[in-house]
Amino acid sequence: MPSSPALPGVPRRRSLAIGAGAGLAASLVLGLLVRIQVIVDEVDGEWMDEVLERRGPGWEAVSRVFDFLGGGWFAIWLVPIAVALVLLVLRRPWAAALFVVVSAVSAGCVQLLKVLYGRARPEDILLELDSGSYPSGHVANAATIAVLATVLVARWWVAAAGAVYVVLMALSRTYLGAHWVTDTVGGALLGASVALLGWVVLAPRLRRERERRPAPGDS
Repeated sequence: MPSSPALPGVPRRRSLAIGAGAGLAASLVLGLLVRIQVIVDEVDGEWMDEVLERRGPGWEAVSRVFDFLGGGWFAIWLVPIAVALVLLVLRRPWAAALFVVVSAVSAGCVQLLKVLYGRARPEDILLELDSGSYPSGHVANAATIAVLATVLVARWWVAAAGAVYVVLMALSRTYLGAHWVTDTVGGALLGASVALLGWVVLAPRLRRERERRPAPGDS
């Protein structure tokens, strides 16, 4: 069988850490720009106008499914715990720890920024939400899962599926009026950056863990 793709060496991990740090900084700067209303009308207002023109029962139903998948007890508790248990069964305890810790840190960062920026949600919202609008927790969670799945499985189709999931989650949040489009961009940057930083930190342990795993069929 072909071996699993190797984890990156120190130089590449450093580059990835710098890129993740830049993504995290970009999410903070974007939050500041929308908070002081520098790009609200040009970006968020026009996007929301397009959304309102295309609302209908079919897409709303789909968006509400994504609302369930990306938040609440399902996304915050069930998914990380279930994935961690699967990874433990596969004898990947460090990967399990990575998934749980990064998911928690990502969710915590989202709540911190919501309080810090205190951005109001769109008026045409179809949900009952009272927390801040920036960044989108659903999209941050989706990006966190997508990046973690990609780096742990290391297959192109996982990356592609993850990217599609993040985009659909972002579209569903604006469709329901739960977020402005810049909230979803900020959420994606935040979630992906936190996940990548966590992975870079644990990359050496993950490498050793993968190398120690017995091949299928070995005793």
